[in-house]
Amino acid sequence: MYLTFEDCVALCELTEQEVLAIAEHEHIPAMAAVQLADYLVHSAEGEQRVKAMIRDDIAAAAARGDRLRALALKSVIRDYILKHPRCEARHRDMLCARERRCDPAR
Repeated sequence: MYLTFEDCVALCELTEQEVLAIAEHEHIPAMAAVQLADYLVHSAEGEQRVKAMIRDDIAAAAARGDRLRALALKSVIRDYILKHPRCEARHRDMLCARERRCDPAR
């Protein structure tokens, strides 16, 4: 039995578009980007690094005048932030506030 690219993407907790944005940013094959994505999503600062990579890709697309790619990547980053709220300071602060309210020890 073989794992497909789609199987590997599903295991890394990112979407295919997010993985492809990492591949684009790092100039690596998509399968290598899956491995990097899996590592980053499970590391302390990794979620923020993925967000930064997608932002860099948006800036690069805008700089070369590729408005469609920049728009597509903006959609990718929006969805990424919604799924990974710890990568965005304002969402992270909101999560921390919620956790403090729910903590009966406080």
